[in-house]
Amino acid sequence: MKISTRKIGIILFTLPFIVSGLFHFVNGKGMAMAISAFPFAEFLIYFSGATLIAGAIAIIINKFVRLASLLLALELFIITISVQVPGLINPQTMQDSMIGLLHNVSLIGGALLIHHLSRKSTL
Repeated sequence: MKISTRKIGIILFTLPFIVSGLFHFVNGKGMAMAISAFPFAEFLIYFSGATLIAGAIAIIINKFVRLASLLLALELFIITISVQVPGLINPQTMQDSMIGLLHNVSLIGGALLIHHLSRKSTL
């Protein structure tokens, strides 16, 4: 069985989405407290967990890659603006929020790169 660096890269890129999506289901109630100001916070947590997993699987199996990568980038942008950016204001959460923000920015960049590259050939 031949495994290419391209396939390894795709799996490594999508792994954080799958793990994070699973965490949304394991700790949905706890995560919902972080966005309790939003209506239907708990539903949003479970929904976003499902979309993270679905997007990662779509990229891994090479189906709807352009759509999945663009939607993952959009979802991460919304999460970054609504969770990490407000945390930068509080000195007690500033460092953790900055780490999350930088993490999300790098994943957004990767998702946009996959979106761009997938129009030229299959991933």
